Amino acid sequence: MASDTVSTSSEDDGLRLSWSGRWTLAHRILAVNVLTLVLVGLSTLYLDVFRNRLSSERSRQTRIEATATAEALLHADERQWPSLLADVSKATGSRLRLYGSDGRRIADSWDHIAPTYQLVDPTTQGWPKNAARALDRGFNAIVGAKPLDDFVEPAPDRLAAWPEGMSARATGRTVSTVRNAPDLTPVISAASPIGSDILLVTNNDRAFTRTVRSQRAIIAAVMAAVIALSVFLSLFLARTIARPIRRLALAAQRVRLGRSREVRVPRLPSRSDEIGLLARALSDMSQSLSQRIDNMEAFAADITHELKNPLASLRSAVDGIERVEAPELRRRLITVAREDVMRLDRLVTDIGEAARTDAELARAAFEPVDLGPLIEQLVASWQDRRETGDARLAFARPRKDTAVVMGKPERLARAINAIIDNAVSFSPAGGLVEIAAARVGDWVQIRVDDEGPGVPVEAREAIFNRFHSVRPESENFGRHSGLGLAIAVAIVKGHDGEIDVQDRDDAPSGARFTIRLPAAERP
Repeated sequence: MASDTVSTSSEDDGLRLSWSGRWTLAHRILAVNVLTLVLVGLSTLYLDVFRNRLSSERSRQTRIEATATAEALLHADERQWPSLLADVSKATGSRLRLYGSDGRRIADSWDHIAPTYQLVDPTTQGWPKNAARALDRGFNAIVGAKPLDDFVEPAPDRLAAWPEGMSARATGRTVSTVRNAPDLTPVISAASPIGSDILLVTNNDRAFTRTVRSQRAIIAAVMAAVIALSVFLSLFLARTIARPIRRLALAAQRVRLGRSREVRVPRLPSRSDEIGLLARALSDMSQSLSQRIDNMEAFAADITHELKNPLASLRSAVDGIERVEAPELRRRLITVAREDVMRLDRLVTDIGEAARTDAELARAAFEPVDLGPLIEQLVASWQDRRETGDARLAFARPRKDTAVVMGKPERLARAINAIIDNAVSFSPAGGLVEIAAARVGDWVQIRVDDEGPGVPVEAREAIFNRFHSVRPESENFGRHSGLGLAIAVAIVKGHDGEIDVQDRDDAPSGARFTIRLPAAERP
């Protein structure tokens, strides 16, 4: 059933959207969550890749240093080895040790120069370094980094205490490894063979840790920017989701409380997402509810007015019967009372039908209805009851299955019957009421022509109002309640149709009522 309410309320500037108006709520929520996760993931991946590459590069440099030094020692006089080791140690900051074929240390660069690095005891450092190490451990856990062995100076210092040295002797190639100093800075070592001897190079590469932590600080700044962006996007979501929903909820609360007859519900025309659909549905619903309340109040006032007249007449007749002695006058009063009772009965019946028509159609399940057989049964029923007086009914039945609509058969019959009843009541003696139904494009058109006086232009809308009571002078009192055409209009509109009345263009006088209903889809 189509909505008969069109809201004209404007959109609040505070709820208006521009470029994001066509985003659905799912798109907005996914955008916030995915963007944040992607940035975090990319930052973590970058730092892990950067650290691994830097570690590989520093290990490669240490291997090159060990290989080059071993090559130099191989071509130098053994008496020059201590001074050569000292010179290389000064230049590179590494510690160079030489182990003989029996595994004993035979030379050490630190024996000739001051130590080039010193392992730091973490217990002597302040909280900033402890926090940095905690971040290092957390990052390693996130990326699943393989834990490194702790670096401990062996006592006694022999080749067997260095696995890389033993591996270099076994393979004849330079071998490197990385361990963690007590303060989690890397100690990079490389062992290279020199004939039957082994050269071991170790270096506490604190610059490596400073570089990685510097990159991590940059990434932390990026993450701070991401958090700020997430806050901005959260505010964006609050503005585009929570705020309009809150406004709609407040409007719905005001409608429920009934404190204002004209509650303004934002329609959000710039939004095509779920909230925009909800806003427009609530706006239409509130206006439809307001119109229904107005109609109910007007209906109640009309009912009160219409019931008072026959009740007043009935009261007068009943009061008069008690005082009147003349038999003729008493019969006339009884006749008046009987007619008033008939009118009240007609009013109560039609009022009940008018009151439940909208609610009935709102929840009805429509079915295909062929109007040809339905109207034919109505015409036959009129003729069987002989209620047409001198009027004659003629129906041009359409071909089968050509005038099919979706609807409730009994309600459609009630609407068409009301139009036929109106045409018959206004027809002159011997007049012809012509009924036709045909499909015209996407509509099924029902036409009812009479030969009565017609309907003045200024009254063509009023006759469809409730309790409109301009009736022919010859009509029996109480036969019509003034609700028949109003009920017909409600039924036709409940089927998404329309009804109107015009003068006949094929006869000197008479009215033509036309009902248009959406045609059912052809099978």
